[in-house]
Amino acid sequence: MRTEADMIELILKIAEKDDRVRAVGMNGSRTNTKVPKDMFQDYDIVYIVTEMESFIRDHKWIDVFGERIILQKPEEMSLFPPELGGRFSYLMQFTDGNRIDLLLVPFDEKDVYCKEDKLTIILMDKDNCLPSIPNPTDVDYWIKKPSTEFFDDCCNEFWWVSTYVAKGLWRKEILYAQEHLNNVRLMLIQMLEWQVGIETNFSVSVGKHGKYLEGFLTEKSWQKLLSTYADGSYDGVWRALFSMCDLFDSTAMYVGKHLNYEYPYENEKSVITYLKHIQNLSPNATDIF
Repeated sequence: MRTEADMIELILKIAEKDDRVRAVGMNGSRTNTKVPKDMFQDYDIVYIVTEMESFIRDHKWIDVFGERIILQKPEEMSLFPPELGGRFSYLMQFTDGNRIDLLLVPFDEKDVYCKEDKLTIILMDKDNCLPSIPNPTDVDYWIKKPSTEFFDDCCNEFWWVSTYVAKGLWRKEILYAQEHLNNVRLMLIQMLEWQVGIETNFSVSVGKHGKYLEGFLTEKSWQKLLSTYADGSYDGVWRALFSMCDLFDSTAMYVGKHLNYEYPYENEKSVITYLKHIQNLSPNATDIF
């Protein structure tokens, strides 16, 4: 597996030889000193280029980066509509284990690019044309203190979507129930993140999809969170749902208390009663109540 030094040298050598590439930037986990280094970290690289057409007319130019296991070009995909405007990206997984996410940015967007992400560092600037940027920081990714409206909406969404899970379980629609269980969990994880924010004075990031959350939770809370991931059985989904309700209830009360926000106890009690009623409802019932 090529080392980080090997990869950076290759990335810069390719840029140096190509007159269309005027600058090189990098962001992501490799520029974040708070993230533990490991062999799976991507190289999030940006080439600032004078024109785009010749690059995307023939994609073979990226072969110089190495032999690939798989390539994705998001801006050419129909399933996921492109969202980068005039930019173009190559996501490359190589046979030696390395991965480069390479983004081409038009030269006239260079100043915008430099301001987009505070984890950006400049690796090359051939023309000394880029604005000065401060040292990388993950401050933009820190947990944000919620407004009372955000807190209320999170609580409402959690309890509202919980009823969809129950409906799907009674109907024996396991995929429907599981999908909405996942949506309910998003609100739980959001509430857990706010709890972490309170405990750290909103000065940390728990990473994308809460991937560092384990390090901030008690063992009891962590195990409770893991118990919300159901198996493929109907009973398993019911257990996961009620486990989720317990953890959300305690976490939301904690967050509400510390932020002086009112927790909707009545919603919680009425929805829990409803969920238990549906759980015990006869499969042959013709009326809910």
